[in-house]
Amino acid sequence: MIQSLIDHTILKPGATRDDVRRLCAEAREHGFFSVCLNPYWVGLAANELSGSAVKVCTVAGFPLGASTAFIKNAEADEALRHGAVEIDMVINVGALRAGDTATVLEEIGQLAHTCHRSSALLKVIIETALLTDDQKRVACELSVRAGADFVKTSTGFAAHGATVEDVALMRAVVGPKVGVKASGGIRTLADLRRMVEAGANRIGASSGVDIMRELAASS
Repeated sequence: MIQSLIDHTILKPGATRDDVRRLCAEAREHGFFSVCLNPYWVGLAANELSGSAVKVCTVAGFPLGASTAFIKNAEADEALRHGAVEIDMVINVGALRAGDTATVLEEIGQLAHTCHRSSALLKVIIETALLTDDQKRVACELSVRAGADFVKTSTGFAAHGATVEDVALMRAVVGPKVGVKASGGIRTLADLRRMVEAGANRIGASSGVDIMRELAASS
């Protein structure tokens, strides 16, 4: 079912308590896989979604990826203690682009360990808009080596979000056992279907309700 692919997302800095409550209510109504929101709102979302099947997902090192591994890990650890069960971390993009793969591998590994000891999942945002194809491949390879559960295209804060070509490249690198999350600019049912056909098995979108309305209208 399409709704079970969607992480219903609100990561804009001006989001309010009412916005988060609305997001959670929509996720309950439509049966989305999760809500994805900034760490401050994790406790509220966990409370709002108590008793439902909807998961709570949050971010670490967002949106730049330029904080230290220690800070990213602390963000993840606190979020997990407050009810998050999935963490979407942003890699150190500058380190990757400079060829410092050891730093990137180490920080992903630290967060993977933190998540897995709490039975949570780690998704690694590689920010495809800032990378060459070779760098995208390296980022995906490092994510697999470090034990990540998913690779993810984008924060939604860069020049562009997910593309079919990037999703296909990421799926080719990680193989069938690691997830691929497409996010950024996915606003229509056709957008979602193109990403799934390219290899995505999770979709990050703030337009999930519109996509479900479009689906209902097409039935």
